[in-house]
Amino acid sequence: MNRYSLWKYLLIIAVTVLAIIFALPNLYPAQPAIQISAASPIVPLDNKVLENIKTTLTSKGLSTESIETIGENKVLLRFDTPDNQLAAQEAINKALGKDFNTALNLAPATPTWLRALNPMNLGLDLRGGVHFLMEVDMKSAIEKSLSRNGEEFRTLLREKKINYLGVKRVADHLIIKFKSEELRDKAKAELKNQYRNEIDFSDSATTKGAALKAVLTQTNINNTKRFALQQNITTLRKRVDSLGVAEPVVQQQGLDRIVVQLPGMQDPTIAKKILGTTATLEFRLVDEGRDAYAAQSSGRIPSGDILLKERNGNPVLLKRRVMLTGEYITNASAGFDQNQQPSVNIVLDSKGSKLFAKATGANVQKLMGVVFIEHKTDITKQDDGTIKKVTKVTKEVINVARIQDQLSKRFQITGLDSPQESHTLALLLRAGALAAPVYIVEERTVGPSLGADNISAGFKSVIIGFVLVLIFMAFYYRVFGLVANLALTLNLVLIIAILSMLQATLTLPGIAGIVLTVGMAVDANVLIYERIKEELRNGLTPQAAIHSGYEKAFSTIADANITTLIAAIVLYGMGTGPIKGFAITLAIGIISSMFTAIMGTRAVINLIYGGKKDLKKLAI
Repeated sequence: MNRYSLWKYLLIIAVTVLAIIFALPNLYPAQPAIQISAASPIVPLDNKVLENIKTTLTSKGLSTESIETIGENKVLLRFDTPDNQLAAQEAINKALGKDFNTALNLAPATPTWLRALNPMNLGLDLRGGVHFLMEVDMKSAIEKSLSRNGEEFRTLLREKKINYLGVKRVADHLIIKFKSEELRDKAKAELKNQYRNEIDFSDSATTKGAALKAVLTQTNINNTKRFALQQNITTLRKRVDSLGVAEPVVQQQGLDRIVVQLPGMQDPTIAKKILGTTATLEFRLVDEGRDAYAAQSSGRIPSGDILLKERNGNPVLLKRRVMLTGEYITNASAGFDQNQQPSVNIVLDSKGSKLFAKATGANVQKLMGVVFIEHKTDITKQDDGTIKKVTKVTKEVINVARIQDQLSKRFQITGLDSPQESHTLALLLRAGALAAPVYIVEERTVGPSLGADNISAGFKSVIIGFVLVLIFMAFYYRVFGLVANLALTLNLVLIIAILSMLQATLTLPGIAGIVLTVGMAVDANVLIYERIKEELRNGLTPQAAIHSGYEKAFSTIADANITTLIAAIVLYGMGTGPIKGFAITLAIGIISSMFTAIMGTRAVINLIYGGKKDLKKLAI
């Protein structure tokens, strides 16, 4: 009656062994570490550099736990305390200069034979690090969309050979001017056919000639905002990956905000520079027939031109029409040109290479300027509590060169000030331009000591709750209580193992979910054991009481756990951040407790009592 098939015992053993193996890496806490990487691929991180690092640390009285080489151009240094880590970074930065980048991090301390398995990821509140709440400038996204549509209108009207006087952006719409109503109506028909569901076209009043008003549809505006948000999330993820931070979090919050969490990073300065910067390039022809100095002194810029400055302050007149923008760049790497000056090697996609080949092929022996455009948004809090956003757009010509031959997929940009600048520019271009500027509305830094305190408090809460439940069950249900305690221990190991396998991020709310699960996990055993007691009081034999207790309590246990699981799923689906962490651990705990409390305890009870035919009494 109370016997299990062999396959059930083998299944329980296999699950237990796997759970222990996957949970083991969590016994080894992460160590403070410094990751050193070359600022440029051509800068070697060789034995000479390693010796320099060791000498620097020795002279400062700092010792490392280990020095590990990662790939060709990265080194990881482990330290025993965060204080030594910070002191070492300062010393290494002075010794190596700008040719190398250093990043504070936390590295797993698992033994070599366990390195294939990963421990749970720890959230910002447990590990320490930096937290940014960034808002996407949706107004700029709409304006950018309008500007792009304006360029498309000009191209389409030229292709259709429809004469127009100009395309101008006014507030939230575009105005296209024509000499006559006939030309306006012809253009209106062509544009409506091309932008059927994206833009509304209507006649506009004008003092001379005729005009067409183009307004983005609400559907188009919503799509533009959604694309800007998703594109920025993708770009920020790429930029975060370049920082070498383990288990970063980049996720949407609301309709126009992005949360970026960088666990283990203790210096937010580098992150702010990389994340909050919108940088791109434009390639324009130089207007060689006009005097840039005369335009600068008079303030009269020729029609069809823009006036910018080179880094040395010299003015440059560039054609208003852009030959190529940075959106077509697929890869960028820092390097040095033939004169050993910092440069960036650019790779274009297929569409960009065709456009650039056509543009440069038609303008061989003409001067071309490379314009670096950078957006930075500063946030200031006013006396009345309101937030004032000031976006500063910097445009400068970083390189002017004569087009010697037709350029295509690969080419090089020079004129940069330092290897560090070329590395940063390459990183920003490689990650892609942000679809719209972002600005930091909230910034928090969680120190590693605070994270350690949170881990200690969370660990203590789990242990105290766990021990109290063990004592109660052993005292109240005796042998059956000890079996329940065994199942509860396995349940805790299972939760940790599953979190490690899924590479889920554990936060303080997640620990709260585990504590709650520890208390709830014995509910099923309490129901079963009380049912067994009731059946014994009704006169059933011990063997029959065990069988009846497990069978009759199952439906009640399933109902209670399924309803709680539904609540956890709803919390995960509708919640954000900490709520999701709580929901994940709660859901995992419910599923694992069902397995351990019903199947696990039944297997042990069967082993203890199942073979005794003359059983008279149960220790319950």
